[in-house]
Amino acid sequence: MMRIRKTSLKLKLILYPFVAGAVAINLFMLFLLFQAIGVTAMSPMTALFLAIPLGIPANYLTAHWVQGLIDQGEGRA
Repeated sequence: MMRIRKTSLKLKLILYPFVAGAVAINLFMLFLLFQAIGVTAMSPMTALFLAIPLGIPANYLTAHWVQGLIDQGEGRA
């Protein structure tokens, strides 16, 4: 039976700046790749602004993944 883990708010708040930064970098790089098919490149500032809302679901998934690693390391998994 799969146990539902509760991820702490503290972990989510600590991870958010790093996750949002990773989302911004990935968006910027994606639009650089899209230049090959004629899409205009995205500015770094636009990528940062778009990463703010897009970082929330990515942060949720990352926090649950990290909590699983913590549980595994502490022998709770």
